[in-house]
Amino acid sequence: EEAVATYKQRWQIETCFRAMKSSGFNIEDTHLLDIDRIARLTAMVCIALAWAYLVGEHKDINVKTIRILKHGKRAKSLIKYGLEEIANVLLRPLYKPKFDVFKFLSCT
Repeated sequence: EEAVATYKQRWQIETCFRAMKSSGFNIEDTHLLDIDRIARLTAMVCIALAWAYLVGEHKDINVKTIRILKHGKRAKSLIKYGLEEIANVLLRPLYKPKFDVFKFLSCT
């Protein structure tokens, strides 16, 4: 049981790294070398990652559930789902969101 719990934690970390590297944030494409710039970028990406996760989770629970595939996993991650919603709000002026994605950036 302990091994399964540990693996679940590891899988969450791997999912986070995948999101940062190739599933929307593409952090490696910056080719930054300066450690201070990398640190600032990583901090910003962590904030964006948390924002996307919260938006995706809210949309999954309250607006439209992510489709479950035959093998039992979601068709897309909560992060990807949230990132798509944020992109729609920011990039499509005529898009009418069902909730305010910016409220997740506030601590209040």
